[in-house]
Amino acid sequence: MIIVNVKENESIEKALKRFKKKFDKTGAVRELRARQHFVKPSVKRRDEVIKAAYKQRLQTEEMK
Repeated sequence: MIIVNVKENESIEKALKRFKKKFDKTGAVRELRARQHFVKPSVKRRDEVIKAAYKQRLQTEEMK
């Protein structure tokens, strides 16, 4: 459970913003989306390799 202590004279918008930050850090939404459908481990690994190669290509092009 996420607990956000509201300080005295603090606007509700600021407290809500802090709550949203804490909620994002938990990764609950990402996990929920990942669990909506099953991805085989081999497919997940292949996607990670493709993503890493893409990032590496961008990084090498940036250095040139």
